[in-house]
Amino acid sequence: MMGPVLAACLLIILSTAWISQANEALCKKDGGVCSCNNNKNSVDCSNKKLTAMPINIPADTKKLVLNYNKLRELEPTAFHNLNKLTLLSLGNNQLQTLPEGVFDQLVNLAELRLYRNQLTSLPPGVFDSLTKLTYLTLSQNQLTSLPSGIFDKLTKLTDLRLSSNKLQSLPKGVFDKLTELRTLEMRNNQLRSVPKGAFDSLSSLSLVTLDDNPWDCSCNDILYLSKWIREKQGNVSNIEAAECAVGNKAVLDITEKDAASDCVSPNTTTAIPTSTTTPASVIYDDIHEIKVPQENFQKFLGYQEPDHLPTQPQCLMSISGYLGLMMSLMLTSAAILYVFHFLKKA
Repeated sequence: MMGPVLAACLLIILSTAWISQANEALCKKDGGVCSCNNNKNSVDCSNKKLTAMPINIPADTKKLVLNYNKLRELEPTAFHNLNKLTLLSLGNNQLQTLPEGVFDQLVNLAELRLYRNQLTSLPPGVFDSLTKLTYLTLSQNQLTSLPSGIFDKLTKLTDLRLSSNKLQSLPKGVFDKLTELRTLEMRNNQLRSVPKGAFDSLSSLSLVTLDDNPWDCSCNDILYLSKWIREKQGNVSNIEAAECAVGNKAVLDITEKDAASDCVSPNTTTAIPTSTTTPASVIYDDIHEIKVPQENFQKFLGYQEPDHLPTQPQCLMSISGYLGLMMSLMLTSAAILYVFHFLKKA
């Protein structure tokens, strides 16, 4: 009876080796597509011209960086086996939409970076499972609106960046649950006003950017924002930078006499188009994401880039890794047949 037992043990050992070989192939310096640091459970797949998510990312990965690729879409289950992730960065890709449920398994995620993509809209509830999220950037996309309640579950969020989109209006109560928020960036959008009470729940706010929006100071909708800025002046940084679209007057200086008109809600009007040129202030937006050299970010994660890039960057393993996997598969198959042979004899 020892034959089948030994064969079963051999099968387990070979299967484990096969899985280990597959994970190693993802990060091998002589041909694997990504750089890994096992000590810090971090994987960097940046600058690899990826058009699809790499496979075999270890399930215990905590930091996954996919910046500067060519990802246009994500599968709904792209991250469903990566529930240990605390940081996910997808900056500088070509994502046009996010599938519903794509982040549902990332219950430990603290930082999500989606800057510099081509997102035009967000699915309702796409962030609802990210209850531990503290940092979210959607800057430099093409968002024209936000779904109602999109941030309601993100009660631990401290940093939210929405700059350099095409937001024409904000849904009522969109920030009501963000009582821990300290930084809110909304510069360079197409906002003409904000709903009354929009910022009343932001008791922890210390920095807000509202400049480079076409604030309509002729309508009385602007009076809430003007009063709020005056009250927070001196306590919230950069708050004075918001200026009216006409006349270059500061929003905080607007009075009821200035804003006497009862205008149509900005939700039903066409926003004033912004300049086709990028304002100098955009340079500040997500500066630590865009301006910090890649090697510095890699140093933060605790690993270094491979000595050279693979000839085919989207191959997930080298030739040697492939041959090793094939050998492991053949041995595993032989072990299975061996087990069946002894069981049949028994």
